[in-house]
Amino acid sequence: MKSETSGAGDRAIDIERLESRVITDVEVALAPSLRQVINATGVILHTNLGRAPLSTEAAARIAQVAVSYSNLEYDLETGERGRRDVHTSRMLAHLVSAEAAIIVNNNAAAVFLALNTLSKGAETIVSRGELIEIGDGFRIPDIMAESGAIVREVGTTNRTGIGDYERAITDRTRLLLRVHPSNFRMTGFTERPSLEELIALGNRSQIPVFEDLGSGCLADLSANGVCEPVTAASCAAGASAVSFSGDKLLGGPQAGIIAGKKEIIERIRRNPLFRALRVDKLTIAALEITLRAYLRGAADEIPALRMIRLEAGAIAQRAREFVAQLQPLIANDVTLRIIAGFSVIGGGSTPDQQIPTNLITIASTRHSAGQLEARLRGPGIATPVIARIEDHRLILDLRTVMPAQESELTSALASALC
Repeated sequence: MKSETSGAGDRAIDIERLESRVITDVEVALAPSLRQVINATGVILHTNLGRAPLSTEAAARIAQVAVSYSNLEYDLETGERGRRDVHTSRMLAHLVSAEAAIIVNNNAAAVFLALNTLSKGAETIVSRGELIEIGDGFRIPDIMAESGAIVREVGTTNRTGIGDYERAITDRTRLLLRVHPSNFRMTGFTERPSLEELIALGNRSQIPVFEDLGSGCLADLSANGVCEPVTAASCAAGASAVSFSGDKLLGGPQAGIIAGKKEIIERIRRNPLFRALRVDKLTIAALEITLRAYLRGAADEIPALRMIRLEAGAIAQRAREFVAQLQPLIANDVTLRIIAGFSVIGGGSTPDQQIPTNLITIASTRHSAGQLEARLRGPGIATPVIARIEDHRLILDLRTVMPAQESELTSALASALC
């Protein structure tokens, strides 16, 4: 039989445990769900991890604008209401060689808005081979249908000629659409008219040409092994309008940018849906700073571009220094190696292009690669680490790890590899 004293003690212990559990549950419930992570995958524009990270300058401008009032839609010179476009439109137009530019909340919205404005209730001609899915089930045909545009497919999956477009034009045709296949490549027996051919046909038929460029490359990155169409080339060729993302190869915040001829862009801007799809002051603040970096020729201030331009040799040196610091902190059964490998752009961009890098491989006799990967993002890690697994090995690519995060990565690995 238990004594009354021991029973009271058990109840006290139970109450303490209950209080501890309640406190823990409350802390978990109130903790932010959106957290900073360390991207060690080598995927630069990782869609699941927020795509392009912003520069410290852009983050500082967001903080400055967020905590105070701003002249978002106020003309300081006249003292009257202004347009929020003014903070970015001129820079965008200049950088892409266009007459005008506007921004909405993402590129899917940009495509939707352009189609709704230019071709609602009428036909838009598009190659069958360009009716792509852009990710997470969002398909160009579905966006076109929701916009009110009537899809007129021409050509075949692998071959579409300029004659296919020309023969499809009727008095119901209002737009010629060209879609850049950002997330796949088609090779072999293929044909696709050049943008110049399509624009020439549009000029002869007095029909606008709209090009969805997807990733939106402002700088020529071919020297770094990235071959994507530069937006300015499309505008200079005479496209009526182009659209692209802000948080992919541009390296800025999530946004959809529409640029082109002034008359076309103004028509799109006057669409009532533009207000529903417009961006807020924080996006404008971040985009403005990002664009100014381009204007100053300071591409390395933009994290995504800096990562793309990193040489494999520089990453190898970082990897050697990192391994030297980590080795004394981990168990003897863990093997660290540095091997040649590849990084990728990601975010639905350049699917068949890789960037040479150097990788850190980690193997343990006590934990499988899958177990290590799970431990690195588990509850015991202050800043979760997202890595990748190849050939049953845990892989880290320092290309996508911010230098300021290396100490946190070391701590996380030391904890996971204990």
